[in-house]
Amino acid sequence: MKKIYASVFGCPSNIADYEIALGLLKQTGFEIVESAEAADLNIIFTCIVKNPTEQRMVRMIQELTKPGKPLIVAGCMPKTSHRTIEKINPSASLVGPDSIEHIVDVACGALNGKKIIFVSDERKPKLGLPRIRKNKTVGIVPISIGCLSQCSYCAVKFARGRLQSYPIEKIVEEVGKLVKESCAEIWLTSQDNGCYGFDTETNLAALLKKVCLVDSKFKIRVGMMNPAYVKNEKLLNGLVEAYKNEKVMKFLHLPVQSGSDRILRLMKRGYTVAEFEKIVERFRKEIPDLFLSTDIIIGFPGETEKDFQATIKLLKKVKPNKVNVSKFGARPGTEASKMKQLDIKIINERSKRLHRIVKTLKNS
Repeated sequence: MKKIYASVFGCPSNIADYEIALGLLKQTGFEIVESAEAADLNIIFTCIVKNPTEQRMVRMIQELTKPGKPLIVAGCMPKTSHRTIEKINPSASLVGPDSIEHIVDVACGALNGKKIIFVSDERKPKLGLPRIRKNKTVGIVPISIGCLSQCSYCAVKFARGRLQSYPIEKIVEEVGKLVKESCAEIWLTSQDNGCYGFDTETNLAALLKKVCLVDSKFKIRVGMMNPAYVKNEKLLNGLVEAYKNEKVMKFLHLPVQSGSDRILRLMKRGYTVAEFEKIVERFRKEIPDLFLSTDIIIGFPGETEKDFQATIKLLKKVKPNKVNVSKFGARPGTEASKMKQLDIKIINERSKRLHRIVKTLKNS
């Protein structure tokens, strides 16, 4: 029996792919082991959302490249950075986000000395497949792949593509299966939960309503939503009502990214600061125990001190429970990479200032 080791980095969607891959491999008869040294084949599920993250992936691929031991690189890098992978390990096999069901074929080929590449856009719902869960009490349920946004800084869209929402009935079936397996939490995940169903004439609120009807005791955690879609009055009304259900965790991940409308336009985010504030105000009014998480990008091309101060002002006004601060780093192939970049010293200085302010928000 051949032994396989796999590691995973990045978002819940990538973790779900990792869990499915291990489930398919184990079902076929492979043994899953806990160390790369003990394995006959190593797999790494990569993330490319930020420059430091991709640099870490490069180091991990280098570490897993051993003479005579095959390697499979999965996740987002095979779609966006295959040349980088091939420079490090020319014999590594590649599996893209849409091709995870081929993991057994790729593993068998790699163990027989073949380099196999599956990076096509097959777009099959990743539901109803065997899994080995990373967390035994958490069931991660992909509800779609891809998104509808055209954010000027994002490289993930190159790997995950255009939105394809999965059928509600299949998602509900998957949730039912996972809660029967003793999952206390169900995480509904995708690249952007906010646009779920916009391609199939439904929406996230309708999905939540159906998932809440699953007859069992469990909690539902809703993943990240772009304010560009949540600002839709019909969706906003439905989501607020859905969040009132005792099964839905009062966790709202709503990334604003900047407190400057000018920068939001350059980012092509699709909403204004006022629209973000309106969403937050509506949720907080009707969901008093709401936990608000947001994201901020510091040093986007063209960001002035005035723009930065607008971000500070917004955070002090809204006071999110959690703020994820990232320093801008140009991702290859994006519109933002072609813009005039800010001096890294300015970005670092603003990042330090904002981190100090975020700490004061937590203590206020």
